[in-house]
Amino acid sequence: MGAIPKTLYRVHFRLLDLLGWGQRRFTGTGLALLAGLFVVGLAGLDPDLSASYQAFSVLLCLLLVALCFTGAFPASFKVRRQLPAFGTAGCPIKYRVVVRNLTAKKQEGLTLLESLVEARPGFQEWWAFQVAEQRLLRSFRVSHRRRGDPFKTATVKPVALPSALPHQETEAQVEVTPLRRGVLRFTGVVLARPDPLGLVRTCQIHPLAQSILVLPKRYALPAIALPGTMKYQQGGVALAASVGQSDEFVALRDYRNGDPYRHIHWRSWAKAGKPVVKEFEDEFFVRHGLVLDTFADHPHSEAFEEAVSVAASFVCTIQTQESLLDLLFVGPHSYCFTAGRGLGHAEQMLELLASVRTCHDHPFRALEHLVLTHVGSLSGCICVLVAWEAERQRLVEKLLRLGVPALVLVIVEPGAETALDPGPLRDKAEWFHVLEAGKVEEGLRRLG
Repeated sequence: MGAIPKTLYRVHFRLLDLLGWGQRRFTGTGLALLAGLFVVGLAGLDPDLSASYQAFSVLLCLLLVALCFTGAFPASFKVRRQLPAFGTAGCPIKYRVVVRNLTAKKQEGLTLLESLVEARPGFQEWWAFQVAEQRLLRSFRVSHRRRGDPFKTATVKPVALPSALPHQETEAQVEVTPLRRGVLRFTGVVLARPDPLGLVRTCQIHPLAQSILVLPKRYALPAIALPGTMKYQQGGVALAASVGQSDEFVALRDYRNGDPYRHIHWRSWAKAGKPVVKEFEDEFFVRHGLVLDTFADHPHSEAFEEAVSVAASFVCTIQTQESLLDLLFVGPHSYCFTAGRGLGHAEQMLELLASVRTCHDHPFRALEHLVLTHVGSLSGCICVLVAWEAERQRLVEKLLRLGVPALVLVIVEPGAETALDPGPLRDKAEWFHVLEAGKVEEGLRRLG
């Protein structure tokens, strides 16, 4: 890798650090004054524009006077933040911050600012994102819009803190908007007091490390008749998913390979001369597989993020009280997580989806192998895919050959072609849908 990309990487994040420092230390008016200084400074390069010199001198004097009043203000505080356990990407999170004035003097005119841990990617990850963005910009097939910084975690609005009486508490309601799923980490609370001119802030930092898990965005799904019916699970729920078993006895039947020995009815074996087991009602139930495709080419693909949101929407919508739902995806390893009938909950699956990332360490056949390994116990599959080429079509075709119906949702990048050939689902077009990133919600409404 050349020296120029690495220099651009360092300059990019140095500028971001400088911007963050400026937004913390200067008020909105102060930032406007800095912008004015820059503009008139450029105009002052022309000696014929004498007025620009005068404007520059006035603005510079104002800034210097404001800086003279900055410094540590003599006050002591105790800060407490009351965060919720979870948030949702793109949705504002409101919480309280309680500040106790430990001095014998009334404190007023303070502004509360939050300090967050911003994701700082390594050079390889940052450069891979830049290359992928340029590839999309050069594509004639996709009308791509340049996105903002995908590594920015959240936005927080400064809050004016109510006056704090001596040795009393005051509180402020803070609003933070997480921009992406994952863990949002707070490092501390900044209490800032502006100078008399209202241009520059004096900051007092209070370390307060906390975190909140940001769950994927979810969409409301219409009533969907999912593919598949009740299916026999060898050994009942106990063997199928280790979730316990109903004690409701139904009948006796001959022993089958895989039946637990504790279900053997010894008296009937003695009479019949062959193994006989007790059959329980829970041996037939619905079990769906939710297959999430993590094999996106773009390291921060919009289509992949929407695919995670669609998967999370199904997790929240499918009634798992009387059925099982297997979430299948490939990350550093192949994973299968099960919820329903007392084994796990939808909230736990959402926590998993909050941290899932694109996979570049394994080929797509790893997902195919994972799904086919579990296909024997599945009533049907919901496949959330980020492409629809030969490998994906082959997986769906194998599911259909094995008698497992599949609902296929293909998420494509904004502006990409949505009129795709259903391939193996050509005769069952109602089970094949293409959703465009950015328009997923309206696309899901058409599923009902």
